[in-house]
Amino acid sequence: MRTSLNIPDDLLEAFDETWQDEGLDSRSRAVREAMESYIETHTHLDELSGRVIALLAFDYEHDRVIHDLHDVQHEFQDVIMSTSHMHEQEWCLETVFCRGSAERIRTLVYELRDFDGVNRVNLMLLQRS
Repeated sequence: MRTSLNIPDDLLEAFDETWQDEGLDSRSRAVREAMESYIETHTHLDELSGRVIALLAFDYEHDRVIHDLHDVQHEFQDVIMSTSHMHEQEWCLETVFCRGSAERIRTLVYELRDFDGVNRVNLMLLQRS
């Protein structure tokens, strides 16, 4: 199937550089792998159950969302064990270690992803019980 996408030039340049550096044979193959990775990550999150330990990493525009993010983190203090925060110009980078029910952590991830000022939220599953 052929499709077309609108992608900013700088993002496409970085993507092309990455797949070429990794030795892939085409942009199409790289896009397929990226799509598979995206699906696996999101499907995996939806299928989690039981107790888990996870690391969330996300970046955001400080002034746009800091107060709302603090509210969310207080709402989820039952699963948030610790956080680490650093500033990079107008952006902030944050890591959050979580332990608790997969459902609760999944809800936290989805709430963080709902903020317009949050760029990415990455989940690394460290342990399942």
